[in-house]
Amino acid sequence: MGPVYRVRSLVLAGVIAESVLLLWVCAPVASAQAPPAAQFAVVDSLPASAIPPAARLRSGVPFDPAAATAAYLATVPPAARARSDAYFEGGYWLQLWDFLLNAGIMLVFLGLGWSWRLRDWAGRRVGPRWARTFLYFAGFTLISSALSFPYTVYSGFVREHAYGLATQGFGGWMRDQLVGLAVTLVFGGLLVVALYGVLRRFPRAWPVLGAGTMVVFVILGTLIFPVFIAPLFNRYTLLTDARVREPILRLARANGITVDRVYVMDASRQTTRISANVSGLLGTQRITLNDNLLRRASLPEIEAVMGHEMGHYVLHHVHQAIVFFTLLIVAGFGLLRFGFAWAAARGGERWGVRTPEDVAGLPLMVLLFTTYLFVLTPVTNTYIRADEVAADIFGLNAARQPDGFAITALKLAEFRKLDPGPLEEVLFFDHPSGRARIRTAMQWKAESPGPAGLDRPGTALHVPPTGREPAP
Repeated sequence: MGPVYRVRSLVLAGVIAESVLLLWVCAPVASAQAPPAAQFAVVDSLPASAIPPAARLRSGVPFDPAAATAAYLATVPPAARARSDAYFEGGYWLQLWDFLLNAGIMLVFLGLGWSWRLRDWAGRRVGPRWARTFLYFAGFTLISSALSFPYTVYSGFVREHAYGLATQGFGGWMRDQLVGLAVTLVFGGLLVVALYGVLRRFPRAWPVLGAGTMVVFVILGTLIFPVFIAPLFNRYTLLTDARVREPILRLARANGITVDRVYVMDASRQTTRISANVSGLLGTQRITLNDNLLRRASLPEIEAVMGHEMGHYVLHHVHQAIVFFTLLIVAGFGLLRFGFAWAAARGGERWGVRTPEDVAGLPLMVLLFTTYLFVLTPVTNTYIRADEVAADIFGLNAARQPDGFAITALKLAEFRKLDPGPLEEVLFFDHPSGRARIRTAMQWKAESPGPAGLDRPGTALHVPPTGREPAP
């Protein structure tokens, strides 16, 4: 069996396997439906027992944010904290293994000649150059996915179940993986075709124009994801419970978010995690809660979460992130020019890679760019974490639910380490730690006398800011 035939057989086997598995797992999963939103019995207020005594405001008693924070942290049983710490700290190693596995696969494509053989095979199957690029990418993606599949099963299915964070059977999980693979083949294929079109047409200016192409696809993805991609994985229904919906819409209108409906996503079919988001651009805006949040949280907690999510939208974090990551991508493509030239001069002949516009060099491009992003992980984490802090403060001022916010932080600590060291938080956290978030909420509580839902008698209500920026 010749090397070209082996590559062709791998690609063909991958396509057949993906098709058979997709037909097998889609039928039982497609009929699953989220329960009507009206069935969620959301509690209107926080139970008195949910707020530790040291975190309660009392007349004539000084309020200590540090003591209140410690009291909230003390409500987490040691076994639960140890479990969360083990899960999150294991994630540090997964980041390293993800990188090393990806790097190893790219080196296999180059070192064993799979990449140039796959390029030549695609060149014999289709005529147009863009079609050859697309077919190469399809084969490259299927083979890469097959090689990393055992690790994907462990990290995405076995480990999540071991820590009690997943609810999905293997069939449903596999169905979602295949849908994600199909989206990658289509959307990623179009991106790679566009990038190599730029590389061939503009051999000198490709770093800048290639980066611009990637940014265009990022913006396009942001536009279409909530409307076209997300429903491929979950069922979205309208939130019909006015007790929950109307406070959310009032909060949105008060902060200039022009939406008239709230959606519920059936995330419980996959996970136990709570989440929500305000997503979309240019008319695709929508507010979404996952059903775990409605099942597990009281109305003050939901308002605290939605105040935070609206903070991202009102503070234009999506737009700012596009600018930030555009700069990273441009710098990365600049490094790609020199890194590719250096590596190709030493191994290009052995790898069968001719020039940057040769699609057989895609594994080298991926290896160099993912190495660049891996090294910058603390930088990107810090940028995202700063946005999260700003959204936390905005949410506290908008929703005025510091205890709801603190209790939500404890629920998020089921899968995030609650009390890391300072350097650990800087390096590995892309969100503030639970301890930091609770301390922010308790500091806000101490400095904002009489916000709604608190138990300090005889004080005037604190009027939250009505503008689009967090209070100073």
